[in-house]
Amino acid sequence: MSREDPEMSFSEIGLIELDPSQVKALLDSGEAVLVDVREDDEFAEEHIEGSVLYPMSDFEIETWPNFPDRKIVISCLGGVRSAAVARKLISAGQGWAVHLKGGLNAWRDAGLPTVTGV
Repeated sequence: MSREDPEMSFSEIGLIELDPSQVKALLDSGEAVLVDVREDDEFAEEHIEGSVLYPMSDFEIETWPNFPDRKIVISCLGGVRSAAVARKLISAGQGWAVHLKGGLNAWRDAGLPTVTGV
């Protein structure tokens, strides 16, 4: 991902916002993994298939998931918590972080599938 990519939105230094179709393409290609930072009960109620749960309330840079061969895209319900976690990662020295702009709500609004009641 480069700053010259017209499809990406950089709302602030290092914070990359992707829309649902961009995230779906990355997930479908195996290039990325989605880390959901909502709480256990929210995740159990509804989530994006294949996403990994890592609640924001448990956030510690030392235990943040690592997927060496894939990009991490951070998600929550509306995009606020995922952006906050992205900022924490950037503040901790990670050069950039990617999140799903609008979160699960935007994903759903785009007509993309979710897993419910699991």
